[in-house]
Amino acid sequence: MNVQSVSRYVARHPEILQSEPIITGTRTSVRAIVELWRLGITPEEIPMHLPHLKLAQIFDALSFYLDNQEEINTYIERNQIPEDLIHPAVKTAMRKQLKVLELFGTIDCDEDSNYKQQQQTI
Repeated sequence: MNVQSVSRYVARHPEILQSEPIITGTRTSVRAIVELWRLGITPEEIPMHLPHLKLAQIFDALSFYLDNQEEINTYIERNQIPEDLIHPAVKTAMRKQLKVLELFGTIDCDEDSNYKQQQQTI
């Protein structure tokens, strides 16, 4: 078990997610935290979704991401579910959730290009 620490709370473990950066002592990837953050969830709110993590771990993961965006974005792209595999009921639920986020101001569809892309593909 050759664990490589890359920051205080971020490490790589060859047997977990093929050495994708994770939070030390967990199987939670930096990618998972970044995806929540990109949805408009604040770092302070992320532990509500991932209660096993501390705020310091969240901020360290986001800091790691900001220094390694290209790598983490590649993991995010690789892990997206192909459009043709998403069940129509799930697409409908996603559309509703995006509309709710827009109504509450979490996502601004005029400024968020990821939101625009999601709307076009859903």
